[in-house]
Amino acid sequence: MVVKTEQCRFSGLRIYPGHGSTLIRVDSQLFKFLSSKTKRLYIQRLKPSKLAWTTLYRKQHKKDTTVEVHRKKRRVNRSAISRSIVGASLEVIQKKRAEKTEVRQLARDNALREVKDRNKKVKDEKKAKKVEVNKAAKSAPKAKAAPKAKGGKR
Repeated sequence: MVVKTEQCRFSGLRIYPGHGSTLIRVDSQLFKFLSSKTKRLYIQRLKPSKLAWTTLYRKQHKKDTTVEVHRKKRRVNRSAISRSIVGASLEVIQKKRAEKTEVRQLARDNALREVKDRNKKVKDEKKAKKVEVNKAAKSAPKAKAAPKAKGGKR
């Protein structure tokens, strides 16, 4: 027959059925204690790692003689596989990888210069259009606006 045991929140020792006490905090958290001694020490906010008879102390000071079983780590064999990416074939990727950094930098600079020139051209066209609109607006005579009606809101 297997007996269901719980663990003391403070000492780490086993609590058998019919023993121990429970503390329920305001935030609905359950704490099971082996005895009134452990409950009292927990309420006093003493650290279990400083009391020699608790399991936490024994663990921190390497007093337990039980050997922990280490699982064997599985070795994952990952061999590098070269694959093509959508939009670029394997040959293109390898050619780019083989390029020197200077060549790559020059290509990047040229592409950047091209984009800047294109943006400047668009900006100049917008400016020229704006100037034309302003000239047309200045040359046309302005019509007088109707005089405002006197009085209040209504």
